[in-house]
Amino acid sequence: MTGNARGAVVALLGFALFAAHDALIKSLGGSYAPFQIVFFSVLISFPMASVMLLRDPMVGSLRPVHPRWMALRTAIVVVTAASAFYAFSVLPLATVYAILFATPLLITVLSIPLLGEVVRLRRWVAVFVGLSGVLIVLRPGTEALGLGHAAALVAALGSALASVIVRKIGRAERPVVILLYPMVANVCVMGALLPLHYEPMPLLDLAKMTAVAGLGFIAMLCMLAAYRSGEAVVVAPMQYSQILWAIVYGALFFNEHPDLLTLVGASVVILSGVYIVLRESRADVSATQPVSRTRSRIDTGTYMRVGPLLRLLRRSND
Repeated sequence: MTGNARGAVVALLGFALFAAHDALIKSLGGSYAPFQIVFFSVLISFPMASVMLLRDPMVGSLRPVHPRWMALRTAIVVVTAASAFYAFSVLPLATVYAILFATPLLITVLSIPLLGEVVRLRRWVAVFVGLSGVLIVLRPGTEALGLGHAAALVAALGSALASVIVRKIGRAERPVVILLYPMVANVCVMGALLPLHYEPMPLLDLAKMTAVAGLGFIAMLCMLAAYRSGEAVVVAPMQYSQILWAIVYGALFFNEHPDLLTLVGASVVILSGVYIVLRESRADVSATQPVSRTRSRIDTGTYMRVGPLLRLLRRSND
């Protein structure tokens, strides 16, 4: 098996685990507030994350080189985590994914002012076509839109902005700083909100919380392996396989059956995202490759980003 084929297969496994992670979040969302789910999933993830972070060979403090950008990104990730978890709790899985798949399109737009990326006509067309796919899913004026739809849009925009900020400051910052700050912030902020609406958790639900953390961690390891084996242009589009798992899990566990327009809109968004990744892979098109270099899923701070973690592991092996 070639490196690219192996990378694609491992990425498919990773995204299948991420989809199971999201289905568990949805099952918990009917009983618990999003901030409680985020708090416990991050708290349980900390021991596993610490093992990875201890591999950082760089000597230095945890003080960021760009404190303002880091503070902005951390705040965005906290909001994104709560928004994404809420959206999964109240909307059909396929609908949430269709909206979150707009993240690469938003990264393309945000990379212009923040990274100095030059986006020419073909990628602009792909962005507009992809965003029209989001409108097909939302159907404003014909469908009642609620807080869940707004939360999914906020999560997509927040994840895109957080990813572009990492591309902007990532070379100067220690990977451990980029990885640690959002997790600590999520524990602190969500923990502070717990007294507002805390629900005691039976052992079964605590086991589900542990499974959420475990699935996120194992999926992240799969993504690490995928990007170490295959090229980004091959691995990145594998994220769209999550829509298939969303349909399966939605039908089996939540009695969800996406209608034709949702599937059409999701397909439009997916095709636009794949086109942008393929265009970026050409050396004469993109200077910064902001989409294909964004190796993580939506940035919720509940598990570590793959890009900075890859840098950390490279340094520990040198």
